[in-house]
Amino acid sequence: MISFLKGIIEEKSENTIFIDVNGVGYEVGVSSNSMACLPVGESTKIYTYLAVREDGVSLYGFANKEERDVFNKLISVSGIGPKVAIGILSGMKLSDLCIAIAKQDIKMLSTIKGLGKKTAERLAVELKDKIDVLGNAEETSFAVEFNEDAVQMATDTLISLGINKNDAYTLARSYASKDASAEEIISKALRGYKG
Repeated sequence: MISFLKGIIEEKSENTIFIDVNGVGYEVGVSSNSMACLPVGESTKIYTYLAVREDGVSLYGFANKEERDVFNKLISVSGIGPKVAIGILSGMKLSDLCIAIAKQDIKMLSTIKGLGKKTAERLAVELKDKIDVLGNAEETSFAVEFNEDAVQMATDTLISLGINKNDAYTLARSYASKDASAEEIISKALRGYKG
């Protein structure tokens, strides 16, 4: 088992980095969150997971141990393989993903590209007691308690303004609070939107 790699990242392409470790080049699949943290041309350490299947061997990398731990939990769920798990990790911030799973927020999980409602439900049910909410809940970008109706109205309005479904729901959730009305959420979301 390869636990980590230490070397220089030579290049990046979509969800893949190429890292030179003492003259040996490794192709490593990464989430977009890890991709953003890993600088090209600098020596870096990435934590890894080696997936061995009948049709080949793949290496997946993570900027930190927390992301690798969540990845390992994701692939323990029936129907979620390493590629899908990387897609899920790319779908939102790690802390927000952990909150969505812990709170069984199927609607939030379903906004992740490639994650259907049934898989999202299975994910939430199987992992709700296994996922630790990372960091302090107050520091995460989503309020844990919020007015579901207001978020739904705000999401629909943002979609009608031309914002795609995933971004609209993520925006609405990130500006939601227990007492926020749909109008307040929309107003804050539009000010914060950098589409």
